[in-house]
Amino acid sequence: MAKDAVTSPTPLARHSTARAKLAPGPKWVRAAKAAHSLIRGRSFSRFQGVVGTLAGIASIIGAVFTLVEFVRPGNTGDLVTIVQAAGSRGSVTDATIEVLTTQDALVATLTPDETGRVTQALTEGVYVVRVSHPRYASEVRRIHVLPRQTVEMRASLRPGSSSPIKRAVNSSVGAVRKALRF
Repeated sequence: MAKDAVTSPTPLARHSTARAKLAPGPKWVRAAKAAHSLIRGRSFSRFQGVVGTLAGIASIIGAVFTLVEFVRPGNTGDLVTIVQAAGSRGSVTDATIEVLTTQDALVATLTPDETGRVTQALTEGVYVVRVSHPRYASEVRRIHVLPRQTVEMRASLRPGSSSPIKRAVNSSVGAVRKALRF
């Protein structure tokens, strides 16, 4: 007889049948139901574990980027030199860039890349930068490098000779021509 007795549905069965009978509601209700069905079956502690792991990874990455600044010596800065032909703004790739101390001691000799740009790390101080090319007049500038800062120098080379001997010869030839009225 116990087998023939009618039993009431379980609470879970009642909710599932009631849920199936609900008419579709506003969009936010449907979105909430979809999110609930996606989350159902997954524990909140698992979600916390994933979030905690991601936060730990982000903290480690931030610490590494911070330490990179301390690895670099604190008394150095960067010199960025950009060499261009005056008027045309085209880059001069085969120029020679010499970095000298104020006592004319050579610190570095550099050659720009295909864009006319070169970068050099220098210790804090005052330097003389000389940019020369056989077809252009030399350009000399005095720069001051500060720690952890970048000094940008744009050199616009004008046509003419950078060799002092060629300049002396050309000026002498020009004086002779002027005297003889050529």
